[in-house]
Amino acid sequence: MRARFWKMHGLGNDFVIIDERAEPLALTPGQAQAIAARHTGVGCDQVIRLTPPSRAGADAAMAILNADGSPAGACGNATRCVAELLFRETGQARFRIETQTGILEAERCDDGRIQVDMGEPRLGWADVPLAEPLDTLSLPLALGPLSSPAACSMGNPHTTFFVPDAESVPLATLGPALERAPLFPERANIGVAQILAPDRVRLRVWERGAGLTRACGSGACAAVVNANRRGLANRRVTVVLDGGELEIFWRDDNHVLMTGPVARVFVGELDLSVFPS
Repeated sequence: MRARFWKMHGLGNDFVIIDERAEPLALTPGQAQAIAARHTGVGCDQVIRLTPPSRAGADAAMAILNADGSPAGACGNATRCVAELLFRETGQARFRIETQTGILEAERCDDGRIQVDMGEPRLGWADVPLAEPLDTLSLPLALGPLSSPAACSMGNPHTTFFVPDAESVPLATLGPALERAPLFPERANIGVAQILAPDRVRLRVWERGAGLTRACGSGACAAVVNANRRGLANRRVTVVLDGGELEIFWRDDNHVLMTGPVARVFVGELDLSVFPS
């Protein structure tokens, strides 16, 4: 079976978006892993299945598979990419995109960037989730130079370590163990954040199921929420990631807005028969 796809990225966080709106595909985790492989597949951090919505009022639906084939509940950069595709198809500026964790509202800004309302952060220990009742503002977790992170859910589990120098942290080495710490029954995304100013944060992210990424939209939202909860940053912050900058605004109504650029790299066609299931 053949399927149309787009290769897109948000600040280097890259995706293969497969169009299943006309015909559903029985895409397996093994096939998603093979498609995501950098040298033998198309190569991406996540595979996105674009499907018809099942909920009233949504314009489209998206399902997310990490590079290792595991599912993900939310991805801010991918949501922006899907919104850009819908804009190119319809000319509309606003969209409602159905995800596993709810409907996200996206809007194309006048400067071409895409803004997504990522919803409300969930701060309880069971919401993250954690394996036991703990204060999510300071977890008893440490490895190497990292200790006492804050945690929250932005549709997927995030923990943020605050450090004096984000560049010096060997995140590629520490990330795999922290992602799978017993404290996180569903694994976790691991961020290391350096406060540059109350309105500017440097962030690096080890993403569960994908590894070290150039950008993580939900991770940027989580970092701002956690930094503000600790009294380290404002509610409106520019987050500097390896691939560029995102603007994050934790509004007074508790919703988190994320604004940033997207890019379409190429359009292609997949022959799913060549990818083992």
